[in-house]
Amino acid sequence: GRARDGIRMVQSRGARGFQFSGSPQLFSFPASQLFINCNFFPAEFSIVVTLKIPQMAPEKSEYIFTLLEGDSDEPLLGLRLSQNKFHFLQKGHGSRKRITFKAVGLDDNRWHTVVLAVTGCYTILTVDCGTPLEVFERSFPDDLDTTGSTFFIASRRRWNGLFSGLMRQLVLLPGSDATSQICPSSEPQLSALSVPPALLHLPIKPSSTDLPLHPYEAEVRVTAGMSPPCGHSEEGHLWFNTLKRGLFLCDGIVWLTMLQVKEKLDYVEDHQDLFTNSETFDIEVFHIPSVGLFMATANRDSNLGSGIYKWTDGRFERYQNISTYDAQAWQYFTVGKKKFLVVANCRSKDAGNQEQSVIYKWSSRKLKFIHYQTLITHSARDWEAFSIQDETFLAVANHRQGGRNHNIDSVIYKWNPVAQFFEVNQTIPTTGAYDWEFFTIGPYYFLAVANTFNGRSTVIDSTIYIWLGGMFQPYQSITTFGAIDWEMFQIENRVFLAVANSQMLTEEGKILYSINSTIYELSMTSQTFIKFQEIETNSALDWEYFTVGDDKFLVVANSYDGNSYSLNSVIYRWQGYEGFIPVHRLSTNGCRDWEYFNTTDGSYLIYSSARAALSKVLKLRTI
Repeated sequence: GRARDGIRMVQSRGARGFQFSGSPQLFSFPASQLFINCNFFPAEFSIVVTLKIPQMAPEKSEYIFTLLEGDSDEPLLGLRLSQNKFHFLQKGHGSRKRITFKAVGLDDNRWHTVVLAVTGCYTILTVDCGTPLEVFERSFPDDLDTTGSTFFIASRRRWNGLFSGLMRQLVLLPGSDATSQICPSSEPQLSALSVPPALLHLPIKPSSTDLPLHPYEAEVRVTAGMSPPCGHSEEGHLWFNTLKRGLFLCDGIVWLTMLQVKEKLDYVEDHQDLFTNSETFDIEVFHIPSVGLFMATANRDSNLGSGIYKWTDGRFERYQNISTYDAQAWQYFTVGKKKFLVVANCRSKDAGNQEQSVIYKWSSRKLKFIHYQTLITHSARDWEAFSIQDETFLAVANHRQGGRNHNIDSVIYKWNPVAQFFEVNQTIPTTGAYDWEFFTIGPYYFLAVANTFNGRSTVIDSTIYIWLGGMFQPYQSITTFGAIDWEMFQIENRVFLAVANSQMLTEEGKILYSINSTIYELSMTSQTFIKFQEIETNSALDWEYFTVGDDKFLVVANSYDGNSYSLNSVIYRWQGYEGFIPVHRLSTNGCRDWEYFNTTDGSYLIYSSARAALSKVLKLRTI
């Protein structure tokens, strides 16, 4: 309804809040209005507040709210701010105490959302969905009687200490930590649990006598590549990127391209030497919303484990180390709001024991991956996560059992939403499986396995499966030569599958490493994949498809030619009728994997080496 006297609605930095300027009595109400059926304050609770306050003088304190008993000025409960500090005031067990969080940086004239959670002996403060700050204290009393008490918003009943900033939400949530309800968030400074409707929408509607206002802030930002924030408060803003020569519009979530000069790949340059724990068999690049860009490396050495790196100031920096055992691959995936990372371990922790691969879950509280589920695997080489009709699956490529048996089952697991774990859904006979590739064509779901070795020869069939009747069934078999990787991609309405053939080992014992890898195209006539192009490769271990502007590229990981591991890996560009032609030759050493990724600074390729504890990040320079 109508705003009360002494309260103004103010728009600042793209969001609205209330400003309190009248008598503190105007912003008070009896606690009985809140605690209707029980007079006791909850023993476990969260308080969520979104505020904006200018820098405070060292000796000054201001109150967000207080709960005062009768005519007393001593709070039963309250939140207070001072310079760079946040105070939680409480009365309990016959005494009054204050819990202070230092260096919180709230008085900087910017919007912040703060969650104070009280549970058991812990008082936890989370600012802008960041790292929680914990204080261990005596438990909050379960007998704090609010009978005859009064809530004062923005004050302690007196003018002295009146809150001078803007307040957007103030919420009491009994019995729960509210952090999980508002974090992660694409706009953590303005995370909303319960914001008054009048504050939600911009702009403030003018009266008929006022000049008309646009339904957005007509603000243009100009940067040389670095992306400005794009959230609810920036909706309608324009951004001109001088580096990409483009004009972008914020839709409240992401920057949408309005006008942009199409980029063309000019050359590739060395950007970063990334020293890893040991030789790296696989790289997984992934993004966690509101946290950042990460990369996981699957490292050989079981004593040193595998590393997780975070993109910081234009480089990957070590972030977390996880114990792995001859790790072969990582796969990042999500189930609802849960974020997971699964590793394919090739060896067991202790000699003679069963190999186990592990699923790790991202903890938004600890800001790292923690152990979630262990699955029995057999010399696992790859994981593939995918969804079919809102159900989540994980497929493992089991390479061999024991030292010689390559003809074993690989397993497809399915997420059980009740048990909150993955369970076996289907087993598929494979032959030295090395890779799974899931893809969709129209309404159909496919899963292709790269079979590598049957115990005698690498000249064997790899199989494409189709989802029918609630399970995968064989669709097409293709003869491959030590297949290590499948890469599916589409160019306009054409569907392609590229296989990386690593070696030709015949039953007579002859080995060839310089052989053809093949690109297949789906024929709409025969409804099968047919040979489109053969490319000579040297023990190819990976294909990676990527685009720059309107151009399409494939890069191959050449690892060994029978004499040397120091070879050129090649970038091929799509030339229509000509197929893919070589355009860049990149010096690599035992190249095992390629990954393409984008940041606000541009586009990059990273390759891993199975011969050295060194991976390289390369920047794609465009014109």
